[in-house]
Amino acid sequence: MFKRRTQRPVVARMARWFWPRGGWARALRYMAYRLRRLPDPAHKISRGIAAGVFTSFTPLFGLHFLIAAGLAWLMRGNVLAALLATFVGNPLTFPVIAGVSVELGSRILGMDHGLPLHQTFAAFSQVSVELWFNLKAMFTDSHTDWVRFGHFMGYVFLPYLVGGLIPGIVAACLAYVASRPIIGAYQKARIKRLKNRFAKRRAGQPAPRPSGVAKPAGGGGGHG
Repeated sequence: MFKRRTQRPVVARMARWFWPRGGWARALRYMAYRLRRLPDPAHKISRGIAAGVFTSFTPLFGLHFLIAAGLAWLMRGNVLAALLATFVGNPLTFPVIAGVSVELGSRILGMDHGLPLHQTFAAFSQVSVELWFNLKAMFTDSHTDWVRFGHFMGYVFLPYLVGGLIPGIVAACLAYVASRPIIGAYQKARIKRLKNRFAKRRAGQPAPRPSGVAKPAGGGGGHG
């Protein structure tokens, strides 16, 4: 019922993924608006933001929402803030995150150097195709092939996972330290505005009539 009558071309859908409707500025403003409207205290919202930012540095694409929600729950942070903060990982930032993480992870694991960025993204695409092919092979007579999967785990996934820990923790700490005072100041200002608005409305209302005093009857007419 709610689907488009005419599907958009693949190129248009990919372009929308890289550039959302209204642009990234509007998307960021909407995310900031949702964060400001969360009812939890500032420290819980900031914990959720830290959980979401850290999750964006992991190579577990497709599971970021679940991981961020789980981390926020363990940290006693706001789960919705964690889900919103996962959008720190987006098509504009993933090349930087992936490049730094794979290179750093390769050095930590003692490899000569990490895969170039274009090969890293190509490896994700290739292993996705291989997983889908092997899944279908379980129900057909085809043979499974895990060659690309083994190469992917050793040269892409593991370096990405290990190398993303340090920048992920640093980014999460910075997000917590930066967001907590901002959110706290906004919440205090919002409470002050609400109190002032309530006081103005109350001041504009007529004073309550003392109990026991009867309301004058009629229109205040004179003696007959």
